[in-house]
Amino acid sequence: MENKASDNLQDLQYFGEYGGVNPSISDSSTYTFLSAKTMFDTFEGNTEGCYLYTRHSSPSNLYLGEALAALEGTETANVTASGMGAITAVIMQLCNAGDHIVSSRTIYGGTYAFMKNFLKKFNVKTSFVDITNIKAIEEAITPNTKMIYCESVSNPLLEIADIKTLSVLAKKHGIPLVVDNTFSPLTVSPAKLGAEIVIHSLTKFINGTSDCVAGVVCGTKEFCLALKDVHDGAGMLLGSTLDSLRAASILKNMRTLHIRMKKHSENAHYLAENFEKEGLKVVYPGLKSHKGHEKLKSFMNPEFGFGGLMTINVGSLDKANALMELMQKKKLGYLAVSLGFYKTLFSAPGTSTSSEIPLEEQKEMGLSDGLVRFSVGLDNDIHRTFRMMRACMEELHILNPKTSMV
Repeated sequence: MENKASDNLQDLQYFGEYGGVNPSISDSSTYTFLSAKTMFDTFEGNTEGCYLYTRHSSPSNLYLGEALAALEGTETANVTASGMGAITAVIMQLCNAGDHIVSSRTIYGGTYAFMKNFLKKFNVKTSFVDITNIKAIEEAITPNTKMIYCESVSNPLLEIADIKTLSVLAKKHGIPLVVDNTFSPLTVSPAKLGAEIVIHSLTKFINGTSDCVAGVVCGTKEFCLALKDVHDGAGMLLGSTLDSLRAASILKNMRTLHIRMKKHSENAHYLAENFEKEGLKVVYPGLKSHKGHEKLKSFMNPEFGFGGLMTINVGSLDKANALMELMQKKKLGYLAVSLGFYKTLFSAPGTSTSSEIPLEEQKEMGLSDGLVRFSVGLDNDIHRTFRMMRACMEELHILNPKTSMV
């Protein structure tokens, strides 16, 4: 029987140099060699187990990379100083001037801005399409297309990518499927569904404590080594290096990822179901009303639930802002971007994490200015949380007290 990702993580054991249950942290930026020849060979990539310079690799980063490869079921993984560091390195490694990308229309705003605006400098164009429309994706592919890019669960509309079908399409055209799995670690395993490269912002659920910024590229040994090549590797030459102390911290936090993801999902599912019963416009992949619900059910890892993200459309930006400010005042969470924290985080994506997307395109994809994105926290009594959130909505006349559930 094949081990699950959670088992693979649990089975990883590293000993510190003095027998510690946590591996020792490599607090060095450069490493010494006993011979000049070994240094030369390491520069050329012909030695294994030798460390050259922390921008290239370090023991702490390799430990974390091995854990993330185990999580996603890939041969190996390279960690980076941010999620965008991972995303941009992959794109720059795969694309040259004149090349083309087919991307989901609903992606993180920073990724969208990089593809649409920054890549113009290098004559790399991107077609943004509805990732749930396989026909539109295939029609967008050109002879110069170098990848299909999507998010397992999209930011912020929570659309579900059919990774199996997209993988078949990518292989048909001889291009890689690159999947950002930030919203759904453990819930979705893109590499097992056929994705060639899997990316995460480790800042979010995987770290879980909102105290650092980091990213990862999970893939084949060949691709990850190419990223680190001292001559033309985008990961090496763009310099997005994760600090060893942060790598060690994230590795420790990963030990509880399976527990946290179950609780995030349980809490989000409860809130989504109950607010939908109240008549609000709720989007959550665990609801039968979600367009991608059955699709996600067909390939997800059910023990980890449908994820910790949901959205509620409260009708206008003024109401969204008032609700978020009141919920923060009532200590229900924080009016803040990002996700995966132990407290609930809420934001209006149209004016924050997706603000790089022009307003007309936001409207076209269905991103309303009254949409509030919730990264639901690890509240022990989610029933109490629901009652308090509902009271905030009643106070602001988003819900009618006369028709609210008792």
